[in-house]
Amino acid sequence: MGKVELDIGLDPELLEQAQRLGIEVVGMSETALRLHLQKVDPAGAEARSRRWAQENAEAIEEHNAFVDQYGLLSDHLRTWE
Repeated sequence: MGKVELDIGLDPELLEQAQRLGIEVVGMSETALRLHLQKVDPAGAEARSRRWAQENAEAIEEHNAFVDQYGLLSDHLRTWE
């Protein structure tokens, strides 16, 4: 049986960073690429993480407020306090 060609989507920002660093991404999953870039370019990964947190700050605040008000959906499963 021959190999099947498969196109997968990668985060464009990760792809751009890999290309800038000369990293070949053929055969890499997005997760593997993300982990590799964290090792090779930790400053770039940190900047991406900060940018993500800033872009999602409102949603994170809303989620935290919801949890503060209603608790977690899994609270009934907790066996400790």
